[in-house]
Amino acid sequence: MTAPLIDRITGSNFSYQHLPLERCFDDMAALGRSQVELWGVAPHAHVPWLTDAEARRIRDAAEARGMRIACFTPEQVAYPVNIASPSPRLRAESVAMFRRAAEIAVQLGAGMLFLTAGRGGEDEETDAGWARAAGALREIAEHAGALGLECVLEPLQRVESNLVNTAADAARMLADVGAGNLGVALDTVAAAVAGDSVDDYFAQLGDRVRHVHLIDGAPAGHLAWGDGELPLDGIVAALERHGYAGLATIELFGDGGYALDPRPAVERSLAAVAEASGRG
Repeated sequence: MTAPLIDRITGSNFSYQHLPLERCFDDMAALGRSQVELWGVAPHAHVPWLTDAEARRIRDAAEARGMRIACFTPEQVAYPVNIASPSPRLRAESVAMFRRAAEIAVQLGAGMLFLTAGRGGEDEETDAGWARAAGALREIAEHAGALGLECVLEPLQRVESNLVNTAADAARMLADVGAGNLGVALDTVAAAVAGDSVDDYFAQLGDRVRHVHLIDGAPAGHLAWGDGELPLDGIVAALERHGYAGLATIELFGDGGYALDPRPAVERSLAAVAEASGRG
């Protein structure tokens, strides 16, 4: 029997970038989380800086608090990382970063590596950027697969990417990449902005939906539950209706204010999900 969704909500360090990672782990453990999605942000777990030994120390710190790292999510939208870039150097260095991120994920004890498709040039044909993204994702997924990892691809909002924005885009990209270990992460804000529903994701992707970013929005914003307008009860019911048995992460960003004191926003979001899951 699948555990209620609230029991499958990971802890995460989203909005903890101005605090020590240990503070985040203490809070997540106190809030009853047993698994963590680790955002690879500086200074917590920045891929270009992180050694294998440092990654193992992060794993040990989580395990000392009764948690495991389930997913590693390198920073890849705001930083100069773009696997679909028209610049050969930027694209090559971005692919190399993700290959290294896969190796770090192994040291962290994570079974999943989180990916996005990057973006092509705004003044070129979409097919050019699409082909570069597909080739890069194939290389990264193959390297990760050889290390025993699953990967998930998250559709992004149009302001973040001009390639994979919708469930249909994700289905097409998965088909073009052709890697069995590559699934999709459903982000409730990106889906709402694109006009997609949870049902649309499962209609297009079925069991290739392997991770969820469960956040409120208006429809954008990556907000704590209750600060936006998305229908949490309906989203949870749809995930249950489709038999979704994977993990979900509350990915808080907002306008940066959550980072001043992250725990209350996490706590009330967990309470909202618990209530929607019938555990409130």
